[in-house]
Order: sequence, then structure tokens, then C-alpha cells
Amino acid sequence: MPPRIPHPDPGVPDVRGPLRYMWWLVRRQPVRVLRGSLFGTLWMVGLAVRPYLISRAIDDGLRKGDTAALLTWAGVIVLAGMLLAWLGINRHRTMTFVREDATARSAALLVRHVARVGAVLPRKLAAGEVATVGGTDIGRVSMVLTLTGPGVGAVIAYATVAFALWQVSPLLAVVVLLGVPAIAVAVGPVLRRLEKTESSYRRQQGILTTRAGDIVAGLRVLAGVGGRDLFARRYAERSRELRTEGYRVGALASWVEALTIGIPGLFLAAVVWLGARMAAEGTVTIGQLVAVYGYTAILVVPVWFLLEAGYDVIAGRVAARRILAVLTIEPDRVLGGATEPQAAPAQPADLFDRASGLSIPTGLMIGVAADDPADAVALADRLGRYTATGEPGDVTWGGVPITAIELATVRERILVADHDSYLFGGTLREILNRGGARDDTAVRQALYAASAEDVADSVSDGLDTTFEPRARTLSGGQRQRVRLARALLAEPEVLILIDPTSAVDAHTEARIADRLRTHRAGRTTILLATSPLLLGRADVVAYLKDGRVAAEGTHADLLAGESGYRQLVARGSEPDTATATTGEISA
Repeated sequence: MPPRIPHPDPGVPDVRGPLRYMWWLVRRQPVRVLRGSLFGTLWMVGLAVRPYLISRAIDDGLRKGDTAALLTWAGVIVLAGMLLAWLGINRHRTMTFVREDATARSAALLVRHVARVGAVLPRKLAAGEVATVGGTDIGRVSMVLTLTGPGVGAVIAYATVAFALWQVSPLLAVVVLLGVPAIAVAVGPVLRRLEKTESSYRRQQGILTTRAGDIVAGLRVLAGVGGRDLFARRYAERSRELRTEGYRVGALASWVEALTIGIPGLFLAAVVWLGARMAAEGTVTIGQLVAVYGYTAILVVPVWFLLEAGYDVIAGRVAARRILAVLTIEPDRVLGGATEPQAAPAQPADLFDRASGLSIPTGLMIGVAADDPADAVALADRLGRYTATGEPGDVTWGGVPITAIELATVRERILVADHDSYLFGGTLREILNRGGARDDTAVRQALYAASAEDVADSVSDGLDTTFEPRARTLSGGQRQRVRLARALLAEPEVLILIDPTSAVDAHTEARIADRLRTHRAGRTTILLATSPLLLGRADVVAYLKDGRVAAEGTHADLLAGESGYRQLVARGSEPDTATATTGEISA
């Protein structure tokens, strides 16, 4: 049975500000929040009721020597304690549900939005920033929702205690009513400074996370070129800077903790001192004095909750701003579609890219060799509609501007497959055939075409073997062939492959080139590569120089007549003659 998704449709968030976003999370679960507020209020007020019960037991039972009254009030106190325990359990459980619901909803929003903006995201935010938002900031925002439960209860309990003290002494009630706002004023400047420091710390943390990911991803390359130590030193320097910033955050947080506990303690000590003076003067009874002490002791709980909530709000605002930084990223104009949508070609059709001058006839295998790899990637992004193309018609599909066609249709029929694309965790069958749209026969055919059948044969359970995300237990060449098999299994109308054999040896590359041509016969395939083995199997090869088509023809024709192409595919070595080059590379 597939796992249940908490929020298949998380809704449309309010992204006009961090507080509005947090209020939107509250409004998405009103019944649960109200239930949490009810339990939190009853629990908090119940804490304030117990001192009253104790004072009645002392005045009505203990001082008067009335055993029955004493036992009665003692029983009521026990029952009140049991009721408080039940209320506390339900309060905590309900607020846990509230926080977890908000966490799941924010996570669903981020995943949905990241999927929508696609290739725009890496250009707007570093990977470490996104990882930090998903891993930490969502939880910090959810903690703010505690205000809706014990936070509301703390305010009502504070008012209840003030009312109860008014019955004992208006002076004590005034001291309490004025004291708590004074505490908030005293702690406020520290909280504001903490917010600024916390923002800086979170930003640097995201940068460091990005750098760590870059180092891990390129560790093998760095070791090969001798750059591992240099990057390690830079990472250590950035870590020290982050540690220093973390010390600043920790120092301010410790002051907040100290003030949260210390100032209320001093304030409540003053209230108790005033109550003791009144008892000595005979203004209040002994039972009332005990009640005053109990009220002030209980008052520590709501005051602590309110100050703790202030800190949570500060941290939550910082975190919510970072979440909104992701949610407010808008796709490029090309991703939003045209104002006048048009239907996609009903049948396979030619593609044309005005920026490069490349025309791609349908049903052929087209090789594209670019002198700058960035130009090849940019071409793939334009043809796959991952980046803005400038004016409508810069890329056409069957004569129709690709920006005017519904994005879902483009994604379904045109697939851009990078040689280093992400491999999700799961069984080998699930990695290749996500969603189970193809049977095992088709899966094995795709593995064969990608010369990756040995991957399934070499693991213990074949297609049922489970791999962790990225499948790091496989070699680089094996992972690349699995990616190619996955792309072939999708069977798109147009398949754009970016360096699909860069991590395999020459013999495997030759097999892939032959099998790929057979497997994709009659369908449009674009090979963005400089491998002579791949380009030699293409029907037509386009040589891109400075982003424009400089020459077109077969691989052999370009080798013979285009020196720039010859140098590019021969990895920069210029043989003596074109004939020698053709013969050596073909061999």
C-alpha cells in the first residue's frame, strides 16, 4: 500500500510577509488550533486555580480545625491535579499535531514550488540555501504555532491571576498587571538584536552547506587536480567564520534565557514580599498569603511561555523570510506560458533554434559538437524549454513557438537528459521505471540499449536490488548508463542527451553508440557531445562555434573539411592529414 501523502494539495500560501505566512498556516487547520487553544487555556487557568483551592483548605479546614472541610478540599485538589494532567497531555498532543501539520504543509509547498520553477531555482538560490530551508527553517516556523495553544492560555491565565489577586489586594494586582509588560520591554531590545544576528548566521550557514555539497560532489575531480587541500582550507576558514557568528547567536540566546528566567523571578519575589508585608500587617489572611505565593509561583509558567514565544517568533520570522525567498521565486517567462496558447504539433515535427541557427529534422539522430560546453547546455535548455528564449519564435516546433505550447505537453514529448542527473532511491526497477509505466521486458531493452544490463546482472537481487539515493554503491560509469537507460525507457518523441557516455570506456561507448542508434530508429535524438564514437553514428552533425552553427554534414565530412571540428573531436590534437584523422578516430 503506497504511503499516504499528508497534503496532496497544500493550498496557496500568503507570501506577503513572514507573519502573514505563519498566520496562513494557522488558518489552514482552524479546528485543531481552536482545540489546542482550549486545552492550553484550561490547563493554564487550572494551574492558577490550585492556589485558590489550597487557600480554602487552609482557611476553611486547617485554621478552623474542621477535618471534614480539610479532607473535602484536599480531595478537590487531588481531582484538580488529575484533571490538569489530562488537560496537559491533550494540550501537548494537540499542539504536536498542529506543528507537524504545519511542517508537512510547508514541506509540500516547497517541493511543489521547486518542481514548478525547475531550472530557475539554481540560478536564484544556492543548493545549500534550499537544503537549509527544507531541513531547519520549516521546523522553526512550525514552532511559532505554539502561540495558538499555551500562548493563548498564558495570556488568559495571566489575566485570571491578576483578577484573583485583585480579590486579595488591588495593589498586588496592579503590580502584576504592570510588571509583565515591563518584562517584555526589558527583553525586547535583546530579541531584536538576536533577530538580526540570527539572520546573518542562517545566511552564512546556507553558504557553508552549499560549499560542502560542492566539495563532496567534486571530491574525485579535486583530488585528481590537486585542489582538495585548497578547498579544504577555504571550507575551514568559512567554518571558523560561521562558528564565530554562532558564538554571537549563542551569547544573545543565553541572555534571552537568563532574562526569561531571572527577570520574572525578581518580579515575582517582589510580589511575594508585598504579600508577606500585608500578611504581617493583617491586611490579608494566612490562607490568602499562601494563595498569593501560589499565584505568583504559577505565574512563572505563563510568563515563561510568553517570553519563550517571543524568542520563537524572532527565530520563526527569520526562518519564514527564508522560506518566502524560495516561494517567491517566479519561473522565467518561458515557464509561465504565452498569453495566447497554441496546440503542439499533432505529429512529430522539426525543431528550429534561431539563436544557433540549428534546424533539427524529425526522425533523425543529430549530433551537436560545440567548442564551448556551455553553449551546448544552453541549446539543450532552449530546446527543452527550461530557460527564457527571448522573443516568441526563437525556438519553434513544427513552426509553432515552443513558448506558446502548454508546458506539460513539452515535458511529455521532449526530454532533456543530463549525464549527471539525480538518481532517486529505491529498487533498480523503480529507479528506471518510476511509476511502473513499462513492463520488465521494456526495462531490460532499455538497459541493453544503454549497455547497462551488467548492472542488473551484477547485483544480488537484479531489478529488485535496492539502492540509496544517488546509487553511490555503483561506479560513475554504471550510474551514467543507468541514467541513459532511464531516459530511453521514457521513450520521448524528442530525446536530448548531454554527454551520455563521458564516464565510460571506449569499448562500452562504441556499444552504446550502435545500440542507441538502433533503439531510437525513426525518432528524433539529439546528441550534445564531442565523442567521435557517438558523432560517427549520427545522421547529421552540427559544429557550433561561438554558439552558432559553423558547419553541418556527416562526421566524416566535417573531419575532412573543418579543422576546428577536427581539433575538437580529436581532443585538441591536430593529426597530419584529415584522412589519417578519419581513419584513426573511426578505428
